[in-house]
Parts: sequence; C-alpha cells; structure tokens
Amino acid sequence: MCKTLCHGSRNNKMGTFVHSTSGAAVEILQNCVLGVDDQGKIAFIENDRDEESLSKLWGFGASDIKQLGQHEFLMPGMVDTHIHASQYSYTGTALDLPLLEWLNTYTFPVEAKYKDLEFANNVYTKVVRRTLKNGTTTACYFATIHTDASLLLGELADKFGQRALVGKVCMDCNSAVPQYKESSSEFKPVVTPRFAPSCSSSLLSELGEIANNNKLHIQSHISENKGEVELVKTLFPGCKSYTDVYLKHKLLTDRTVMAHGCHLTDEELEIFHETGSAISHCPNSNISICSGMLNVRNVLNHKVKLGLGTDVAAGYSPSMLDAMRRTLDTSKALTIQDPQHKTLSFEEVFRLATLGGSEALSLDDQIGNFVVGKDFDALRVNVCVPEGPIDLFPGEAVFCSMTCYTSKII
Repeated sequence: MCKTLCHGSRNNKMGTFVHSTSGAAVEILQNCVLGVDDQGKIAFIENDRDEESLSKLWGFGASDIKQLGQHEFLMPGMVDTHIHASQYSYTGTALDLPLLEWLNTYTFPVEAKYKDLEFANNVYTKVVRRTLKNGTTTACYFATIHTDASLLLGELADKFGQRALVGKVCMDCNSAVPQYKESSSEFKPVVTPRFAPSCSSSLLSELGEIANNNKLHIQSHISENKGEVELVKTLFPGCKSYTDVYLKHKLLTDRTVMAHGCHLTDEELEIFHETGSAISHCPNSNISICSGMLNVRNVLNHKVKLGLGTDVAAGYSPSMLDAMRRTLDTSKALTIQDPQHKTLSFEEVFRLATLGGSEALSLDDQIGNFVVGKDFDALRVNVCVPEGPIDLFPGEAVFCSMTCYTSKII
C-alpha cells in the first residue's frame, strides 16, 4: 500500500523532481507523481497520471497526498563523503597552518577531549543537527579514538534521522601528542585508519584483514598535501607510492573512500579504478590549509568514483552547497592555469553531491536519485519562501528552479 504521494499543486498539476542518472548529470522530471510505500521505498514514479487512477492502482487516499507548491521541487538528499564530526567545535578558525602542523597544533589536542562524553554529546548533537539543516541526509563521519564517543555519534545520527557511516579513528603513532593514540592491546578495530603516517604497518594490516573478512566500509586520507606525501615515502620505503601503501595492506576495495587525493598520479588513479575505490573531493579544506587542487576532470576521465566532502574543520563550512561552489571554483582555477582544462559544469557538480556521493560510499543501490526500489531520501526545496535567500524573477518557471538554486542563493 502506498502511504505517501508527492506531486504538484492542485492549481497547475505540475510536480518537479530534479536528480541525476547514469546518463544525465541533471534530469528534470516535470508533471510527475511519486509514491512512497510503507517501508519508505519509492514505489512508483508516474508522469501525467490522474490521482483517481493512481489511487485505485496503489491503494492510497486523499489524506496520503503531500502537495508540492508552485515553486517547489524535490531533489535527492546530499551526501557528505568526508566530515570530521569531532572538529566541528573550531570550524572557521585555525586555518593558518599546513596539514601536518595543523593536526599537531589544533586537531589532536581537541580530539583528545572526546574522552569526556558530555563534551562529545554537546558537539556531536550540534554537528548532526547543522548538517541536516544544510541538506546533508547522509554523512561519512570521522569520530575520534574513543569508542564510547564514537558510538554516541552513531546514536545521535539515528535519533535525528541522518544516515551515517561513523568511523572510530584508528591510530597508534603520534609523537606530537603522545596521549592521543592507542596501543595494540587496547585497540578495538574499526576500519578508519586516520592516514598512513599515524598508523603502523601492523595496524594497517589488521584493519585490512578485518575489512575484507567482514566486507566493511573503509575510509581514510590520501595525498592531501606534498609534505604528507614525502613523509609517507620515508615511513614506507618498501612501497612504490602512497596508494601502494593502502593497496599492500588490503585497504583499497570497492567499499573504500579516500579523502583528498590532490597529488595522486595517473598510475595511482588507475589502481583506484581497478580496485573500485573512491575519492572524496574536499575543495574547501584543500584551499583553506593550502594543500592543493584536485583535478576532478582527470579523476572522472580515469573512471574513478568520486563524491564531495566538506572536511570540517579544515573546511570551514559544513554545507554541501558550499562544497559544490568550491568544486566549481577549483575547476575554474585549474582552467585559468591551463586553458585546455575542461571546466566542470554545475550539472556535473550537482551529480557529485548526490548520486556521485552515494556511489563513492557504495550506497547507490539505496540512495542518490529517484529510482523505484530505492529509499525516498529527498530534500523539498522552495525557491520562493518569503524573505528567503533566493530571488525568483518574472518569466522563470518552476522547471528553472535548479538554476536558481545553484546560482542565486546567497
């Protein structure tokens, strides 16, 4: 039985749905009706069908119908493929140092505080609520080394209705802040190695075995800045590249997402393609702490899965809309450097923030676009809310809303 129905207002009988498919960066469905079953799955998407015939076919009544207004549309919920929930308390500050110094000076001391569950509850509650308000319905979180606080983050995401992948950070090497690391004896493995420089080879191997034996997701960082890349070369001299470190420890699978990748070589991207591993593009943080600029076009040309991440707090905004803007900015900056570079379009970036993110997290069989059988995971967007951030001008119809949403919001 279909319990919920979304379509256009009774005045114009137009329902607009904006999403991405494998063949179209943006597909706009007009005059459509979408039904959701008792399990929250999309039961049907129909075009130009009257309510009476559909109600007989799917068994819903007038009280089950949710009307969209004249200037509203539905889009898939946005997917943040990389965000450090534990760093949210200092978002927008501490952006004056490069990555390795930034971690030692700001990040590790703050993350050590999450042993205090009251502190953790305060920050984690705020980051989940804020990201939801910004349209992030799915988030891939880094927590800290503290098991209880990491479990709390998962509980809060569930409480507030956000789909979340939560990783307890694993790291057994930290000379800068010695009290913020684990020993193997007290370590309860979760497949979130912070990054290669903070993990011993034995820890990486153990995590790789656990991930593969249990078919678990894996998240970490790779090739964020040049100093980090050089450090990895000295720490793992037997490996050909940063990517080879993870490959040799069985941490590159079709359930792996690696943040940044600014300085990956074409050879390394080939390995990502062959293993089915994904990259989380975090343009705000890449620029904010001067790490580098990822050439997304090159990544896509190598047929590597890619989504977007806010990377709070090296990224100063928890908004995926900001991540979309910064992705366009970075692409345009690369075009300034090389006029032959093909700049990303806003349609392509929209896809990366939705369907691309679901693919990067291996959740595209559940979310990412409006397909029968997938979860109804959606944002209801009104471009004409009184005193809202969007100005709609005469002559712009509802089907133009996508352009308004990406270019005129302030």
